[in-house]
Amino acid sequence: MYKPGNYPILDTIHYPADVRKLSKDQLPALARELREYLTHTVSISGGHFAAGLGTVELTIALHYVFDTPA
Repeated sequence: MYKPGNYPILDTIHYPADVRKLSKDQLPALARELREYLTHTVSISGGHFAAGLGTVELTIALHYVFDTPA
């Protein structure tokens, strides 16, 4: 079960613009939190998650560099 506080950076992200507010030094930590969240969620519900884990950094980079819609 998701518990607020387990993911201090991820908990601050509500919109793509929130990713752009992070410093570059925070991005690796955000990626770690996202991978941990994905792994935890799939361990409860089951399913495939390799593709999701493989695109974490790409997704963060796209939202960080481009003005993606909310």
